[in-house]
Amino acid sequence: MNGPDIDLTLAPELHVFTAPSKRAAHVPTTIDGTSSLGHVVESVGVPLTEVGRLLVDGREQPVSYVPRGGQSVEVFAVDRPQPVPGAPLRFLLDVHLGTLARRMRLLGVDTAYENEDIGDPALATRSAAERRVLLSRDRGLLRRREIWAGAYVYSDSPREQLRDILGRFAPALTPWTRCTACNGTLREADKDSVGDLLENGTQRSYDVFAQCGACERVYWRGAHHAHLELIVSEALAEFGGGVTA
Repeated sequence: MNGPDIDLTLAPELHVFTAPSKRAAHVPTTIDGTSSLGHVVESVGVPLTEVGRLLVDGREQPVSYVPRGGQSVEVFAVDRPQPVPGAPLRFLLDVHLGTLARRMRLLGVDTAYENEDIGDPALATRSAAERRVLLSRDRGLLRRREIWAGAYVYSDSPREQLRDILGRFAPALTPWTRCTACNGTLREADKDSVGDLLENGTQRSYDVFAQCGACERVYWRGAHHAHLELIVSEALAEFGGGVTA
């Protein structure tokens, strides 16, 4: 037997997660009388990481609220910028977001990432243990209860992914301070101290170097620097808030 219905309205930003039939205003949605509002929202495909305010008959309610038949439920997207209280703002990216991870590190954002797929349980556990915001395009992963905080990455374009995350979380930007390979902190290095790690052509052509304090990788302004500089300058212009490289 079918249960009672509620009228469910999803914010336009959340329509990407749902079937077309759920995208109109006031969509009748069957409930069982015992499931929470959070469960109802997830049942139509929306990860709770993407949900902001929940209004039931015009009054804000938590995800634990159990709706009753005949009520009107409005589901809003998260506010932007989205506050993440309880820990320094740090991120953890799944294996499919390697380019985004490198670009976030380029901008000085603390970004953990593994080149190999460590599996959803391990990612969720690490998010909780290190209090990192888990970024993924996998809705199932974002539904795992043990993650500390999470966010869906809406685009498959690295440039748009970066704009989305910077706009959503507004992290402080300190370009050229992190290793793009391991997320370690960079320090200035003189040519003599890193000479054994350089090819002869690099030793002759460059004088300014930085080195990662964790993996000892050496950086200099090589052939790809103009491309990286463009990424940095665009991010600072739109999201830097006065921060300079």
